[in-house]
Amino acid sequence: MATATHQLTPEEASANPPPEAVVVRFAGDSGDGMQLTGGQFTLSTALAGNDLATFPDFPAEIRAPQGTLFGVSAFQINFGSTEIDTAGDAPDVLIAMNPAALKVNVEALKPGGLIIADEGEFGDRNLAKAKYDSNPLEDDSLAKWQLMKLNISQLTLDAVKPFGLGNKEALRCKNMWTLGLALWMFDRERQPIVDWLKAKFAKAPELAEANIAALNAGHAYGETAELGGQVGRLHVPAAPAEPGLYRTVTGAESISLGLVAGAQLASLPMFFGGYPITPASAILHHLSRLKEYGVTTFQAEDEIAAIAAALGASYAGSLGVTSSSGPGIALKGEAMGLAIMTELPLVIVNSQRGGPSTGLPTKTEQSDLYQAVYGRNGDAPMPVLAARSAADCFDVAIEAVRIATQYMTPVMLLTDGYIANAAEPWKVPDMSGYAPFPVQFLTTPPAEGETFLPYARDEKGARPWVKPGTPGLLHRIGGIEKATGTGNIDYSPGNHQAMTDARREKVANVDVPDQDVALGDTSGKLVVVGWGSTYGPIYQAVRRARRRGLDVSHVHIRHIWPMPRNLGALLKGYENILVPEMNTGQLKTVLRDQFLVDARPLNKVSGQPFRIAEIEAAIGAFFDRVPDNEGGEVRPDDSQLPSPEAVNP
Repeated sequence: MATATHQLTPEEASANPPPEAVVVRFAGDSGDGMQLTGGQFTLSTALAGNDLATFPDFPAEIRAPQGTLFGVSAFQINFGSTEIDTAGDAPDVLIAMNPAALKVNVEALKPGGLIIADEGEFGDRNLAKAKYDSNPLEDDSLAKWQLMKLNISQLTLDAVKPFGLGNKEALRCKNMWTLGLALWMFDRERQPIVDWLKAKFAKAPELAEANIAALNAGHAYGETAELGGQVGRLHVPAAPAEPGLYRTVTGAESISLGLVAGAQLASLPMFFGGYPITPASAILHHLSRLKEYGVTTFQAEDEIAAIAAALGASYAGSLGVTSSSGPGIALKGEAMGLAIMTELPLVIVNSQRGGPSTGLPTKTEQSDLYQAVYGRNGDAPMPVLAARSAADCFDVAIEAVRIATQYMTPVMLLTDGYIANAAEPWKVPDMSGYAPFPVQFLTTPPAEGETFLPYARDEKGARPWVKPGTPGLLHRIGGIEKATGTGNIDYSPGNHQAMTDARREKVANVDVPDQDVALGDTSGKLVVVGWGSTYGPIYQAVRRARRRGLDVSHVHIRHIWPMPRNLGALLKGYENILVPEMNTGQLKTVLRDQFLVDARPLNKVSGQPFRIAEIEAAIGAFFDRVPDNEGGEVRPDDSQLPSPEAVNP
């Protein structure tokens, strides 16, 4: 996706227009360019100064059969003049390029919302593929929504006819026609898109001009056609924000930049070993363009080679980094154990997706928390962090590098498919505000008559980092248990106990900040505890509930392992604990285990993010009181809380 940067002036920052937000979803066949269309609409929205959040949703198949239900690709954007934390619960506008796109997405549209449909695609063949018995544009099945039927296909063909393209090539421009109409509807500038098209098709200027013509035609149609009262031009003012330089950023981009920044703060070159896998591949792509910052990227032949190469780079004195999603993380498990045994720094990024096995490659989930915390053979403790949003990935990546290098340990950083692909505005930080943590390699050999101890430990429990070949510091390394201090092979029971304890204590004593409260009070009736990408919907649900006077707070955990030292006492200050997760209750189980609290789950494993309304309903259930036998009130039992089926019908 193209990146937009915007220098926010003090005048813009002080502006505080009435809150206003719009949710638009573009949907079509996987070959209709919906992700590209959404990305360019996002660019124009960012340049307009709106706050925004996006949700790209596309099929796993490289090219699903055209016109089928499982081949639908969609891109949703929520933008406005107020704080935006999610991609929106329900679209206000659905742009459907074919019958399948309409059928898959229409039920998510708000009652009274607007459907813009390409009626040129609603022929008998496409209707049959979408399993429609009749044309929904002609019967009354869409009566609860506003419907605007346009023959976008024919209008596109007419617009690009002067360029001599065949029908197939010409119809590829219809996403630009649609984008032009959307730009008119929301008062967006076309010039940035025109510039992007010229750059994209620099070697085929006739294609650039055809797409620009389609873009202009869609915009002109909005300006000149008698569209009716349901479609007008809406200007969404810029959102208030601190002055500074802003850019749009996806989670994959943000992590890449954060890893590079972390390596710079540690004064280390960086080596990234990866293997292509959805949705983690984008990190390799972004890092490959940052060679000037001391970054070496290596696309390995498989997941095991990727992590082994990264670990070898750490042994040689670089910051080793690898990345994957759930199936690939499983393959990397033994090498993670090797990193724990050799006590070398390594950052492992897990962009979670639906599982198990190959599962749902392009859908989002949070089901790898157990794998991250416990999923290795032996007692193999490792710090685990979780980013809450695309912009947050930058700081979390730096924190992962800090912990890995300061404590000589592998660290896992959890994101998910939603964070990896979603985009949001990000204020480019002033790096002078980040404290460096330069690595100090051991270079001085022991005094004469003394023995070098590669597993001697400092006050953090970390062993020294020695580059191979350093004179006087020859030492043994490998996966077999190490003798305390010397690092020699040692199978003895007492030594294994001591080394297991030392590795556990080092991780348990990692310095992590105390847990704060994202919204609300440090005690009360209910706290909603989340981690990762559930931050946005939880925050907004809690904010709405508090506006209604409900005693509810929000706690969001970044340091999954080890957990903040004050977290147990903080949670015990609330009467009830609700844990929404896109899994079957993994953080809930960890909280119960670590702190003996009665955490209640709210689970969703549909491959889709939580909606604000789902969490809001679950919060409301805790405050629905029922009379007891003496006329008082009691807390509802589990049967009165929303079931997973109710949350995810």
